[in-house]
Amino acid sequence: MTSKLPLQGIRVINFGWVWAGPVVGQTLGFLGAEVLKIESRARIDMTRNLPPFAEGVPGPDRSLSNHACWAGNGSVTVDLKRAAGRDLVMKLIAEADVVIENFGPGVMERMGFGYAALRAVRPDIILFSMPAAGLYGPLDHVRTYGLSLTSLTGLDSLVGYKDGPPIPVENAYSDPFAGIFGGFAILTALHHRRRTGEGQHIDFSQQEAVMQMVGPAYMDHALNGRVGGPRGNEHPTAALAPHGVFPCRGDDRWIAIATGSDAEWKALVHAMGTPQWATDPAFSTVAGRLQAIDRIHAELGRWTQDHDDRALAARLQEAGVAATPVLKVADLLDDPHYRARGTFIEVRHPLGFRETIYGAYVKLSRTPAEVRPGPVMGQDNDRAFLEILKLPPEEYQRLKEDRVIY
Repeated sequence: MTSKLPLQGIRVINFGWVWAGPVVGQTLGFLGAEVLKIESRARIDMTRNLPPFAEGVPGPDRSLSNHACWAGNGSVTVDLKRAAGRDLVMKLIAEADVVIENFGPGVMERMGFGYAALRAVRPDIILFSMPAAGLYGPLDHVRTYGLSLTSLTGLDSLVGYKDGPPIPVENAYSDPFAGIFGGFAILTALHHRRRTGEGQHIDFSQQEAVMQMVGPAYMDHALNGRVGGPRGNEHPTAALAPHGVFPCRGDDRWIAIATGSDAEWKALVHAMGTPQWATDPAFSTVAGRLQAIDRIHAELGRWTQDHDDRALAARLQEAGVAATPVLKVADLLDDPHYRARGTFIEVRHPLGFRETIYGAYVKLSRTPAEVRPGPVMGQDNDRAFLEILKLPPEEYQRLKEDRVIY
């Protein structure tokens, strides 16, 4: 086993804030890059104030959500409203390989960090910009968070109860989706630079990244002229039936069942003990089952409600039917599969408390990632200013006292 991770020696300056930008840094950090997140006590990132807090004590260094979302990032505190602060960051960029930002178009230029300015200090720099809808086009100015991105991409129009109005996606799932997607976009740019010596400016539209999740509905419209809409748990393009979640024994326990072929339907019928209702000849084809999907789902629900979700899922899987328990968030930490893969790990934070965060979702056989919790504000200031920039200690102290490094 080698100890050298693939991106060891790559330095990243991360202006990314909230969730999407930090997840880009997290992904690169899991691969061995040194990621220095630029932030400031003059404007504390909103995720640092998200509960729950370690030991119930609020504070920007104690948000458990932040420590999971920002794992893999370091922290350098600089007030970017100060010219001296911006000058320090530009000097760090000159010693870096990649810069990440998820501001709106034009913000980096107004701060003096546009691509041309960065190339002046580091000709082969890779600037990764991830605005909501791209750096140009009629929506280049739009302001969004993860929730509004799922609306802008059409995803929310597909979510909701059957024949009912749209119900927007509950959480900002687009943020980590775009963040991981973006991390691998940067890998391609690093590969290009290694071959050619050229850096580049990546225009990564979060809208276009999230839009990949609407692909099946888009293709159904392009090829078949159907406009997707809320269908509850039914298949979005009516390709599978039955296809849904069904109640099981216990408090709010459910099982997901989907049959992808007529053979799988027969296997499901056999697993149910071949009840009379399921032997209707019309149900032998997907088209016939779609015509009676409400009845089939109702009958399935009456059968599943007397079974344990995990036991029934295992039984159906053995029969060749795609079925899984619907896990609650409270189930995840004790799930045997997640435990075996280290999906969630317990770590000790530098402030002394223990907490559970995400494990590395990039798993390499010879170079396992070292996962550290999201950083204490300014924890890498000494590294950045004394080791990388080699500032005289007295100048470093003065900049801290003047709240340039802050």
